[in-house]
Amino acid sequence: MDHFFKDRMNIDTLFVRKDYADQWLANVYTHLREENLDVASKDYAPFNLISDDMFFGDRGDELDGRSYKNYKNGEYTESWIQRSWGSCYQGIRKASIYIFNIDRNREMSTEEIATGKAEARFLRAYYYWLLIRKYGPVPLVPGEGIDYTLPYEELAIPRSSYDNCVDFITSELAIAARNLPLTQTSRDRVRPTKGAALAARAKVYLYAASPEFNGNTEMAELVDHEGNQLISQVYNEEKWAKAAAAAKEVIDLNVYRLFTAPFNATDQGPAQPKTIVPPFNARYSNSSFPNGWKDIDPFESYRQLFNGALTASGNPELIFSRVAELSNVGPEALAKHQTPYSMGGWNAHGITQKQCDAYYLNDGNNIPVNPRVNGFTTNDKDHLPLPAGVSMQYANREPRFYASVAYNGSLWYRLSALDPTLRSKQIFYYRGEPDGKQPASPQFHVRTGLGVKKFVNPIDSHDGKVLGSFVVPKYEPAIRYAEVLLIFAEALNELGGSYNIPDYTGTTTHAISRSVPDMSNAISQIRIRAGLPDFDGSVYGSKEIFRKALKRERQIELLGENHRYYDLRRWKDAPLEEAMPVMGCNMDMTSAQRELFHTPVVIPSFPTIFVKKMYLWPIAHEELRRNKKLTQNPGWTTPY
Repeated sequence: MDHFFKDRMNIDTLFVRKDYADQWLANVYTHLREENLDVASKDYAPFNLISDDMFFGDRGDELDGRSYKNYKNGEYTESWIQRSWGSCYQGIRKASIYIFNIDRNREMSTEEIATGKAEARFLRAYYYWLLIRKYGPVPLVPGEGIDYTLPYEELAIPRSSYDNCVDFITSELAIAARNLPLTQTSRDRVRPTKGAALAARAKVYLYAASPEFNGNTEMAELVDHEGNQLISQVYNEEKWAKAAAAAKEVIDLNVYRLFTAPFNATDQGPAQPKTIVPPFNARYSNSSFPNGWKDIDPFESYRQLFNGALTASGNPELIFSRVAELSNVGPEALAKHQTPYSMGGWNAHGITQKQCDAYYLNDGNNIPVNPRVNGFTTNDKDHLPLPAGVSMQYANREPRFYASVAYNGSLWYRLSALDPTLRSKQIFYYRGEPDGKQPASPQFHVRTGLGVKKFVNPIDSHDGKVLGSFVVPKYEPAIRYAEVLLIFAEALNELGGSYNIPDYTGTTTHAISRSVPDMSNAISQIRIRAGLPDFDGSVYGSKEIFRKALKRERQIELLGENHRYYDLRRWKDAPLEEAMPVMGCNMDMTSAQRELFHTPVVIPSFPTIFVKKMYLWPIAHEELRRNKKLTQNPGWTTPY
């Protein structure tokens, strides 16, 4: 579409016609792809795989410009992973041109124009959100009145303060929400809804309220070209109230709910066993969801959210998604990298021991770690869903563990294979096994002995040599309802006072204060869906204890959805959590040494550090040279 920028006559001609205007708006959407995905492969958006929960291990350990080791050691440079900057600003520019020219259209109704403008506002705000999440405060480009024929130096714009960026983004999302529909048809599922705008607004407010950007004196050195501080040095509790109110507005729409799969009394097939009933709980076992788990299957309720079993339009929890993406980029790329090498995948993505240990037991208690449970299963019945030969460390875990973690000895399926003998396999990661550590192919093994099953469908077969190979399309969960509930509870917990927050229409206000019933109502839905009891009163009674529990709940519930990397930074927990040694199974042990294999050790190929410069991504030198008013993030170099 850039050829329409050649002169003003083309702009005038373009926006008069509906078909041309629709094509322009469709082009604005294209910048949501690839480097701007949330769930993507390491080549496009590696942040999902370089925190303390997940990793990738198929690039070797040498300094090759893209290895996990380079990211974790802060050895990346100002030139790495920079496509999102230019792509977002291209999207912002195109959206602004649409917004300020669509009113001249002669073929669209007033309602169509209002809806199209709302979509463009959402997209422009969302691109800014992606920028400030990654880079911190960025330049806000005026929507109109810019003469793009001027020399670049005369168009230079300094970084706006973080709070100013937030004010602009949230106000634009509020305006967009007023004219966006409550729902979209299946055909238009990628288009934003009122709920998508309000949920994105809640995310932006949540980050603005968090310690990284709310009274962070450690970021006093982040300034614009005139020396003005870009991050507020004064803590403002009201920011949490704004985040809570914004999340409440999504909840009050009554459009979204957590997805639940029905209770199964019998096996539905080799990869769909009957429901594993959580341990009896007098409060929850005999009540239907959301008050209990009597009528649901907690394992399938979580697994089917991510593996393509649900269509985008059939998922009541999905608020915003890019929907489908190229198989070598989005969730399908993750699934291929997680699949065992012996089953046609790359056997490269895994989780850390820290993430493995974060999952609760099925009764809601913590797993024993000192000492850990010894012994192994002897059959496939006594400790469902574990088959025989599996460490008892993985027994009696919560359903989200089994839907997410590929523990040593777990069963993998590829039911699309025509040959029945190729449809299932028990995968071991012991040294010398086909999917364990191999001297001949050191890259293709799960470095911690703890793989990932989230986003993998039992039907998937990534081996094109296997007859019948098929991969189920996956849908990216950019924003889902569980996240909104977590935002609401986290924001409420941080409040000490009461606040009246204007709603997104500006016609009424929300009375917001810390409310244990509201916090419990949000969190209990997520935990009950996972077959776990709600937190007890002692957790809700303490702001500090609940904060710790909330962080753990996000770590578990949102695994692999591009939250952990940013969460640790906005909480200012990264200096501790990201610098901890990466632990995992002892991959040098064979099956004859299986107890030693399951004794956690430091993974030597994954050294870690965290330094201040790793809070924000560096701005490319190319951009700094172009825009002399642009300043670099702390700890990174500025070109001469």
